[in-house]
Amino acid sequence: MKVSVNWLRDYLPIELPANELAEKISRTTVEIEGQYQPQENMKNIVIAKVLSVEEHPDSDHMVITQVDAGEDEPIQIVTGAPNVAEGQTVILAKHNSIVGGGQKIKKGKLRGVVSNGMLAALQELGFDDKVSPKDFEDGIWVFNDVDAADLTPGENALHVLGMDDDVLETGITPNRADLFSMNGTAWEVAAILSEEPTLPTFELTETSEKTADLISATAPAELAPKYGLRVVKNVEVKDSPLWLQRRLWTMGIRPISNVVDVTNLMLLTYGQPLHAFDLDTLPSKDITVRTAKPAEKIKTLDGVEREASAEDIVIAAGDEALMFAGVMGGESTEVTAKTTNIVLEGAIFEPKAIRHAARDQNLHSEASTRFERGVNVEDTFTALDHAAALIAEIAGGEVTEGRVVAQDFDYEAPVVKVTTAHVNHVLGTEITEAEISAIFDRLFFDYELNDGEFTVTVPARRWDITIAADLVEEIARLYGYDNLPATLPTGETTPGKLTPKQALIRATRHDLEGLGLNQAISYVLTTPEKANNFKLHDGQPIQLDYPMSQDRQQTRGSLLTGLLDDVAYNVARKQADVALYEQGRVFVSNGDASVLPTEIEHVAGVITGNVLPRTWAAGAQKVDFFALKGIVERLLANYAFADDIRFVPTTERAEMHPGRTADIYVGETLIGFVGQVHPVTAKTYKVNETYAFELNVDAIFDLPKVKDGYEVVSRFPAVARDLAILVDRDVPAADLRAAIVAAGGALLHDVELFDVYTGENVADDKKSLAYALTFVDVEKTLVDEDINAAVERITAALAEKFNAEIR
Repeated sequence: MKVSVNWLRDYLPIELPANELAEKISRTTVEIEGQYQPQENMKNIVIAKVLSVEEHPDSDHMVITQVDAGEDEPIQIVTGAPNVAEGQTVILAKHNSIVGGGQKIKKGKLRGVVSNGMLAALQELGFDDKVSPKDFEDGIWVFNDVDAADLTPGENALHVLGMDDDVLETGITPNRADLFSMNGTAWEVAAILSEEPTLPTFELTETSEKTADLISATAPAELAPKYGLRVVKNVEVKDSPLWLQRRLWTMGIRPISNVVDVTNLMLLTYGQPLHAFDLDTLPSKDITVRTAKPAEKIKTLDGVEREASAEDIVIAAGDEALMFAGVMGGESTEVTAKTTNIVLEGAIFEPKAIRHAARDQNLHSEASTRFERGVNVEDTFTALDHAAALIAEIAGGEVTEGRVVAQDFDYEAPVVKVTTAHVNHVLGTEITEAEISAIFDRLFFDYELNDGEFTVTVPARRWDITIAADLVEEIARLYGYDNLPATLPTGETTPGKLTPKQALIRATRHDLEGLGLNQAISYVLTTPEKANNFKLHDGQPIQLDYPMSQDRQQTRGSLLTGLLDDVAYNVARKQADVALYEQGRVFVSNGDASVLPTEIEHVAGVITGNVLPRTWAAGAQKVDFFALKGIVERLLANYAFADDIRFVPTTERAEMHPGRTADIYVGETLIGFVGQVHPVTAKTYKVNETYAFELNVDAIFDLPKVKDGYEVVSRFPAVARDLAILVDRDVPAADLRAAIVAAGGALLHDVELFDVYTGENVADDKKSLAYALTFVDVEKTLVDEDINAAVERITAALAEKFNAEIR
């Protein structure tokens, strides 16, 4: 949440510089993710009044203006703004000024006419389009007559717009939803600075007309434990005064109109979302809180017609659903410039239902964020009354008598006990009762102290505190984490070491990094479409009941889904050569929702682009199946399996290329696969030609291994023989190699395929393969008879098994 330090000073006498305040908040409460002043390095930007507007002699869309900027003479400005007019109070970037993004504005000529600066739009001062008021999207900013009356030409426009304010961006944790309001933030900063906050006050004047005569409401407690309405009549919907707009856009919210802006102000002030209906467009004056009917549709304020689910809470008038409760209002009862009578809604809704609707409709709003995490139950009707009073003040409305309350309850403040001894035992401190009492006083918690035990009554604004541990945390952070003693653990210790499985995983990572791959860490959750891709195991992925986004709904069944997203991210940013690996877990459902899913350790890798970059000596080497297979073979060799490793061609993996994919077996155990990602799959993931592998680390760990041992190096020379054979094209080279090794006997030390030939002088259904055979004997020098006997066995075995011809 954005926090305006100037607004915070309305609550507290803060003398600290903003950076020191940010440091104190970071050390005590929540992380400060950013700190800035909207004005940045802008300068020489002032308030000006337009004295005259004349047509440009050489342009059909530009005009020549004379503006009063508080100097002795008017300043001539040429502008193409369509909304400029005589008498307006505007923003002027003078000659030699600096506007948003560091852009310098200098004197120049536009179509031959001198212009001594620029009349500025808010966007040109660095305002985001999402914050700038829509009325001025296509033109310069113009102050309304009421605000302009208080402004002086030549006055610093950045100050007038609030851009010299310091803004803190707080990273609010789930347990501190009270900090989603300025009131909550003020209470927290007051505790940090040992001050007492001055909370906002208001005066509500009501007419004699009864609200209950104009509107009625019903709400079940399980959907809305608190629900109330107020009516404000005879309002004039228009732009908000500058002070209100300034407060909103500083906090990142776009000003809309005085009525809507007041509801947003209450959201920021109290953390309590409110909603305003046009009373005259309600199809019925009977307001009902209920769950949605089957196939019920609502056209929301963003102009999209949405179908509600049975779990969504809606606000209805008569039989017609008007809005998704606590998420977004409906277009049919929107407050517009024609609105004269409004209904204000203040409520607390069931958080799970709000979370479901926000996710289901993909509408995560400022309101739903607060309802999901909780709001101060004692501020709901206070915020409702405050909004009615303020709308009456700035929109000229009349508040009718009383609220219409459909649901309410008396808040029972929780009472939590904690002892001084327990606090010191947990924190390792010697904090006194007086120091703990002082901390509770700073927090403005009511408490009683009896024999070292504090009985604390927790205020409604701190609904995160329910047990003694919560109070210990409050004491620790305000006492100061830096003041907690640092002590070494006592007692018998044991040296830490990796388990065998951890050692294997670490060795795997080191091997892959040594082979040129970089480690990636991807999301465990993915889309339903991707969750079933590249699976090595049977079973279905696990669906989350309340996913945070549409892209993170189910657990992954493969690491490759995330790695391909990583490749796509890099390729989209002109990084064509990508080599990544990831080690992590995949999840397989057991078919029983009451049983935890099976977690299986995997390692996977992807390569696209060039294996080796282009150099002066050689061109770039593009990755292919054999390049990746070589990496996988090296990795598998380091595991030292007792059984043979086999690469078996497969066409069964839908996401992989059917002619360039192989399953990997150790003995009879399937441990993974390697190959090219299918072109159709690659297109779906938005990647180029990519090669990938995935291995089951758990299966690899369970397989028998050869223990480390010393292999004697022969002092006798090795003998090399080449063997060229002609076989059918569909015979796998791996099968040929296995037959050679089996028939070669103990003297055969190495087999290397060094040539594959098809073409002239070779039949179309045949291929020629040439192998280099190396023979070694550690006990004596080999003679021709030994070598010839081994080669004869090999050729006989190849002829028998594969009908091979020796060339």
